[in-house]
Amino acid sequence: MEDFNYKEALEELEKIAQKVEDPATALEDIDKLIARADGLIANCRGYLRTAREKAEGLQ
Repeated sequence: MEDFNYKEALEELEKIAQKVEDPATALEDIDKLIARADGLIANCRGYLRTAREKAEGLQ
């Protein structure tokens, strides 16, 4: 998770959302995009959880 870049993950999630909303995107591709988004969201949650725990430790 150290190499995880939260900003880049959010940017990729935005691009995925645009592709999923595009009527030209094939259903097979939507399945792959959703799977990728699920992974990114899980990583973002883990990153935020760790950041919150670190911040709480500073108080």
